[in-house]
Amino acid sequence: MRRSAIAFLPLLALSWFASGCAADAAQPLVLHQVDIPLGSATLHAQLYKPDGDGPFPVVIALHGCGGLAGHSEPVQPRYRDWAEQLLKAGNAVLLPDSYGSRELGPQCRVKERERHVLARRERVADIMASWQWLVQQPWTARNRISLVGWANGASAVLWAVRPQLSFRGVEPDFRSAIAFYPDCRISAGLGWSARVPTLLLIGAKDDVSSPPACRQMIDGARGRSALTRIVVYPGAYHDFDRANLPLHAISGTSDAALPDRGHLGGDPEARADSQKLVAEWLKR
Repeated sequence: MRRSAIAFLPLLALSWFASGCAADAAQPLVLHQVDIPLGSATLHAQLYKPDGDGPFPVVIALHGCGGLAGHSEPVQPRYRDWAEQLLKAGNAVLLPDSYGSRELGPQCRVKERERHVLARRERVADIMASWQWLVQQPWTARNRISLVGWANGASAVLWAVRPQLSFRGVEPDFRSAIAFYPDCRISAGLGWSARVPTLLLIGAKDDVSSPPACRQMIDGARGRSALTRIVVYPGAYHDFDRANLPLHAISGTSDAALPDRGHLGGDPEARADSQKLVAEWLKR
């Protein structure tokens, strides 16, 4: 697999993947809707959980600007696909619905200053509410709660793991974090660093997000951060991890669930490699 990476500490070998996959029995994908207290409001979320009593490692999975739900289903296929991968590896997966819980539709075309749900504010609050709910569940392995996010959800992950946003009473902290093609431009200018191991995955040709800004952000964190790593996939575009998504331009479309510029397209090689890296990062 062609990829370029910057790593500040050596990663564990990938040898667990083959043996782990063989050992894990296939899990039926059973979806549960849960309601999570969020101040005076309620955060709706979808939960996939392995069979049994646990305790299980848990991944809080954060949707992008298009929202969590599809046209006729509570979870879009792209997130259900990842939930299946994570469930097979023995993880429970909690998907908070940041937009639907606030009776909002997709936010991709809403200007930043007009948004009611910001990555650095409301979505971070959703992350913390999810954590507080999870640690009260008897099936949760409290020391193995991790974050995964895509695009706007990945930007929320970057905010949530900053040392400045260490929340009082959050013990133990998140185990690890993974960000797929976030918008790094603001974080790069703020001297971003992470308090938990953080993996960033992005395509070199991503013209929705900014690979150079993400490199700058990770480079700038060197020496004053927990383990951080960026993997840049040559030839890959935004949404490279989506299955069966032909490369196409999105400028000129009116779909509120899509960004207003750039290209989207799956990349089978990058997708397969990212699945291995995500599994390895969560097994740390």
